[in-house]
Amino acid sequence: MDLPLWAQILLVLIVVWIVVAVALVIAGRVLLARELALVLPNLVRLFTGLLRDGRVPIRAKIVLGLATLWLGSPIDLIPDFVPIAGQFDDAIVAALALRFVLRTTDGVVVREHWHGDPATLERLLRIVSWGGRGAPRALP
Repeated sequence: MDLPLWAQILLVLIVVWIVVAVALVIAGRVLLARELALVLPNLVRLFTGLLRDGRVPIRAKIVLGLATLWLGSPIDLIPDFVPIAGQFDDAIVAALALRFVLRTTDGVVVREHWHGDPATLERLLRIVSWGGRGAPRALP
C-alpha cells in the first residue's frame, strides 16, 4: 500500500527532525537537541492558547489563524521535504505572526501560554522582537 504524498512528506520531515536531534546529542548539544525536538509542538500549543485567550486582540487572532493555516498547509514557497530550507518559510511565517502578537498583546500573556522551557521562549522573543519595538514586557 502506497502512502499519499502528504504522508510521505510528513514521514521524511519526522526522520530529518530525528536525525538532526540525534546528531546534536552525539555532538554533545543535548539541550539544543531537546529544544529542537520541542519547539514546533510548543509553538502550536502557544498559538492555540493565544487564539483562545480573550486578552489577545481580534486582529492578532486573525494573524495567528492565518499563520496556523500556512504552517499546516502542504503548499509552501519551499517544499517541506527540502531539508532545512523547507522549514525556513514556515519559520519566517511563525516569527512574523509572533512578532505581530507581541506588538498587540502584553508579553506576559504570551509567556502564560508557553509550555516549554522559558529560556527557549526568551530566545524566540528576542529573535522576533528585533529592533526593540514591540519587545515583550518582562514578568514582574
